[in-house]
Amino acid sequence: MTGKHIVVIGAGYAGLSAAAGIGRGPDRVTLVAPEQRFHHRVRQHEIAAGRRVARPEIAHVLRGRKVTHRATRAVAIDLAACEVRTEDGGRLAYDTLVYALGSRTAWGGVPGAAEHAYSAERAEELRRRLAGAAAPGTVAVVGGGPTGIELATELAEAYPAWQVRLVAADRVGGWLSERGRAHVLAVLGRLGVRVDEQHRVTAVTAAGLSCGDDGLPDFPADVVVWAASMEPHPLAADAGLAVNARGRALVDDHLRSLSHPEVHVIGDAAAVDLPGTGELRMACATAMPQGRYLAKLLTGRTGEPFSYRYVTQCLSLGRGEALVQLIHGDDSMRPRVLTGPVGRLVKAGIVKGLPLSLR
Repeated sequence: MTGKHIVVIGAGYAGLSAAAGIGRGPDRVTLVAPEQRFHHRVRQHEIAAGRRVARPEIAHVLRGRKVTHRATRAVAIDLAACEVRTEDGGRLAYDTLVYALGSRTAWGGVPGAAEHAYSAERAEELRRRLAGAAAPGTVAVVGGGPTGIELATELAEAYPAWQVRLVAADRVGGWLSERGRAHVLAVLGRLGVRVDEQHRVTAVTAAGLSCGDDGLPDFPADVVVWAASMEPHPLAADAGLAVNARGRALVDDHLRSLSHPEVHVIGDAAAVDLPGTGELRMACATAMPQGRYLAKLLTGRTGEPFSYRYVTQCLSLGRGEALVQLIHGDDSMRPRVLTGPVGRLVKAGIVKGLPLSLR
């Protein structure tokens, strides 16, 4: 592989770990990403709450690797010409492309959501809004999944003058074991978070959330935070890579695009379907192993297919609580959970150690 040019687009958990690993090999590597520092996405709820979150410099992560960082955004891919076009007007020819643009908040076509709601990507703006309010009111968090739960608990703890509501289309924490869900609901209750389940939001306005057809606010709110779902970046589909109905790129067991084998897709952008497990969910826990595997594959350190087994799922529940849900390798829930000080320490250790494991 000596002399080939490998272009990696995206510097999230998958892309940065892949670039750092491939940079150990003989090939020339270019990382395309506008960030100068690593975006520690699973800690955005802490930023919203005003906590300090370490963000290592990308240059530091790549130190000692044969990787050139182009601090710009990939805006188009010409699959026929094997070329990435960048926001600064550049064109990068590649022999192998690693597509790792990940995912973003999905507004789900709900009227007014993008205009009136904050997302996890706007955590710093949300912090300023809540901390700077002269007259705190109600903040409604939409989404009963991991992001919604972590945001609701963190905000309730950090801004006790605000009334926090968690509005979910289904059951809050409904995918967890019975013990896990019970613990989440107990912590939400202790923090004073009002939980409203089985309410599908149909519109967001300056006045709050609507769940019916009349457009009237069923849940008045001064601030709305949207955490209902995620979607893959659309560039893969726009470029012409084969994708599934959700827009995730279809890949084989070596994470190669089914339509363009010179392109490898990893992280949230990839529909990685494993026997006995199904399609891997979007998570840093699945993205980083894909990045590390691909680095080994492209540097000749393995030729085996990608494999993965789940072990745990962790949730922050404010600074004083956490949940570590033990799971089977196929992502089904075990009954056992870790909570209290043990759960908090395990969760903190995993999250704080993520940037270190990128190398």
